[in-house]
Amino acid sequence: MKNKYFDIHAPVFWPSVVLIILFITVTLWVGEPMALVFASSKAFITEKTGWLFIIAVNAFIVFCFYLGFSKFGDIRLGGKEAQPEFSTGAWFAMLFSAGMGIGLLFWGVAEPVYHYAIPPYGEAYSLEAAKRAINLTFLHWGFHAWAIYAVVGLALAFFAYNRKLPLTIRSVFYPLLGDRINGWMGDVIDVLAVLATLFGLATSLGLGVQQVSGGLFYLFGISNSVTVQVILIAGITLIATVSVISGIDKGVKFLSQWNVRIAAILLLFVLIVGPTLFIFRSFVQNMGNYLGSILEVSTWTEAYRDNGWQGDWTVFYWAWWISWSPFVGMFIARISRGRTIKEFIFGVLLIPTLLTFLWLTALGGSAIYLDMQEAALSGSHDLAEAITGDVSIALFVFLENFPFSGIGSVIGILLVTSFFVTSSDSGSLVIDSITAGGKLDAPVGQRVFWATTEGAVAAVLLIGGGLTALQTAAIITGLPFLVILVIMCYSLHKGLRKEYARLSQFDKDLDRKSYEKRLSDVIMKKLDKQKKS
Repeated sequence: MKNKYFDIHAPVFWPSVVLIILFITVTLWVGEPMALVFASSKAFITEKTGWLFIIAVNAFIVFCFYLGFSKFGDIRLGGKEAQPEFSTGAWFAMLFSAGMGIGLLFWGVAEPVYHYAIPPYGEAYSLEAAKRAINLTFLHWGFHAWAIYAVVGLALAFFAYNRKLPLTIRSVFYPLLGDRINGWMGDVIDVLAVLATLFGLATSLGLGVQQVSGGLFYLFGISNSVTVQVILIAGITLIATVSVISGIDKGVKFLSQWNVRIAAILLLFVLIVGPTLFIFRSFVQNMGNYLGSILEVSTWTEAYRDNGWQGDWTVFYWAWWISWSPFVGMFIARISRGRTIKEFIFGVLLIPTLLTFLWLTALGGSAIYLDMQEAALSGSHDLAEAITGDVSIALFVFLENFPFSGIGSVIGILLVTSFFVTSSDSGSLVIDSITAGGKLDAPVGQRVFWATTEGAVAAVLLIGGGLTALQTAAIITGLPFLVILVIMCYSLHKGLRKEYARLSQFDKDLDRKSYEKRLSDVIMKKLDKQKKS
């Protein structure tokens, strides 16, 4: 179906729209009891399948390093002659903005302090609790998260640019399904991708608007209520709609670069006026602790003392990143043409992860340091208690401890808003592509529709259960897509093997032709000499 405002692939677009409308209708109709439904659904899934998430995400990181160091590493996305569309700096900026953005602003201070004040085990507010808090936060935001994005992004880029298939999730399964990807099987895969992307985005947008609302309450006393949050979603979604109309080369690229610049200013502000020496020393130590314990921490499943902590944290994060992966993966694929597989893998895994670790150390680590200093002087933990009491104001409570805190907090609100817009409009472009059958330039009306829908779902989740509803949406959509990702790894490996064999044969044929030409030239020269003599 194609007209001035829409260019849709009906078997994917309409089922996705119907299921989303059904979810919105049921949530609003049931009302308050829906919060209990979300809570019980989340508890059931995390208890029964948490171990599966943990195994799979560890497998993804092993698979990424295998590809990066393997014979496939020199394969270039788009072919041997392809050149990167964006500079390396712009590429990293867009990677970081799309991949983490709002989440790092929301949890960058809140999560380390939360694990320090309310640890999964051990004594609260202790030195061990402080080190474990950073370690667990690094786990949730580090290599494992980016490995999920790398798998999806690489698979999409390879099949789109090297095999000339549409840039949509179903294309990744061509080695397994062949032309059947154009039938109902491919439609089901793409519908699941749309739902996972939409609810993953809604989770992030919901967290972002909670933080903006918390910041306005903390700074100006504006009511931090669901009503205010819904109004904020409407306003910010309107801004996102303007950006999404501009497309990836203007709106998204421009905002991504400015997001990173503003985030860098905030980071430098904390580095300069905060405990500078502690930040740099702890960054080195935190990295060592994380790398030294990564196997133990990443395979911990609470088997011997299950108190539900992992369901609220690790399993939620893995499901969140998985539900985000169609969006982030497709966005990364769109901006990564011309990169080799080795460059892609290590660019996606290493640079954003190191920047993330520095951010978490500077903000979360400094917050723990300030609380420990306060406790040593007064015996109280006012900073930590304020943050654990309302995680949405964590960043602003933290900045209150520095000079020019008002300016820092305003920058924080602007940054959250900007990341919100970037996530919304880049997510809209991705969903447009999936529901248009892989086309890259959907009409403006379609972009506006999906940007509005993302905001609507985020608002409904906040109305229907707040943070628990946001987490549940990510987990429920992440579970079926986890299975798709596992199969995707096998399909990608199969496709890369065939591509490597084709390129090897091409090189052999080229060498043979070159040899035959050289041999022919030698023979012709000899014949010429004989004729002259």
